Amino acid sequence: MALIALIVLQGFCGIFFLTDIADDIMEYQQPGFSLVHTSLELIANLALLAGAAVEGVFLAGLLRRQAHAERALSAASGALHDLMESYFRDWGLTASEADVAAFTIKGFSIAEVAQMRGSAEATVKTHLNAIYRKAGVAGRSQLVSLLIEDLMRGTLHTQQSPRVDAATSGVQKSGMNG
Repeated sequence: MALIALIVLQGFCGIFFLTDIADDIMEYQQPGFSLVHTSLELIANLALLAGAAVEGVFLAGLLRRQAHAERALSAASGALHDLMESYFRDWGLTASEADVAAFTIKGFSIAEVAQMRGSAEATVKTHLNAIYRKAGVAGRSQLVSLLIEDLMRGTLHTQQSPRVDAATSGVQKSGMNG
């Protein structure tokens, strides 16, 4: 907002000085009129207006990029949520396990998850072990990697689980080689 105000102020100053120069030019036959001085004033004021115009174009571009980035972030956030929900359904997670998985994927520690859920750390660890077993991963980093890789591929997870997909692709590869 401050940048917009600065651009508008520069525009008004440029217009004010241009009208002053126009007034000076009208008096060019008066004694003391300096064509060099008036020409320099004109060039300086045109540069001021050109600078304000460039700033305006640059600001418009920045605002467009910001809006695009916000839309992309919103889409990615929604896609991650949808992907997580899809995996949780496919893995058959209970509601409690899904909560723990979501908090874990968001980077919360076991103690933080336990505190937010009002449960014991041992309960959270039990849920995490069940989540890792159902997901077919060894730990938190593999769980997060599974989701991030799907997001980066740009494909939303279908109703088939990743373990089934991996087994199917392994059978197809071995069938093609053998």
